[in-house]
Amino acid sequence: MRTFILTALAAMTIAAPACAGPVHVFGPGGPAPAMKEAAATFSKLRGVKVEVVAGPTSDWIDAAKQSGDVIYSGSETMMTDLQLAMGDRIDPTTITPLYLRVSNILVRPGNPQKIRGLRDLFRPGHRVLVVNGAGQNGLWEDMAGRTGDIAKVRALRSNIVRYAKNSAEAKQVWIADPSLDAWIIWGIWQKANPTLADAVPVEQSYRIYRDVGSGLTTIGKSNPDAVAFAAWLTTPAARAIFVKWGWEAN
Repeated sequence: MRTFILTALAAMTIAAPACAGPVHVFGPGGPAPAMKEAAATFSKLRGVKVEVVAGPTSDWIDAAKQSGDVIYSGSETMMTDLQLAMGDRIDPTTITPLYLRVSNILVRPGNPQKIRGLRDLFRPGHRVLVVNGAGQNGLWEDMAGRTGDIAKVRALRSNIVRYAKNSAEAKQVWIADPSLDAWIIWGIWQKANPTLADAVPVEQSYRIYRDVGSGLTTIGKSNPDAVAFAAWLTTPAARAIFVKWGWEAN
């Protein structure tokens, strides 16, 4: 029902007169390529500037508190953390989960270690990078533990040699340390960095999905352009953009 209402709202407001000021959007780096293209597309349709600032929360949280209209997240837990970090400036009634991303294994171009899935990372000898934070807290544990076998969690942990705080930090670690042969992260990162790594799908029994969601701030609720943009993110046009960048919209 909420999606229907938001889609209808988008249809009604897309041609409405624009406000003088831009729409300020803040959120993490993972969904940024899709969010920025969505913002650019909406800007052309409505004739209003939508500015997306993306990256680690610490880089933009102060600015978001002052001028943020729309806040987007990389998971449900991240959205909850952002609500706290924003000091109740996000209206919880406007928070909408949008699209899902699936966990993947990134490997060196050409996959020299012939890694075929998560089961291979349970075997000794691999050097694995994971992210612990920024929407990926415990992602590897959720993946390995899905079947209820603690031995798999132990086996994967024994191969993890680096824990990055966020995806941006993990990317730098991956570039700086060629001895790493696997990187557990969302598949959307390979879409945004196709020459940096190849993607290996995770077996269905180990896949984890988390969402990108958006919410309006108390400032944004009074900005018709911000309200229209948040609603437009649920439309087929926006959905197509996110799917292009590796998100799932079933």
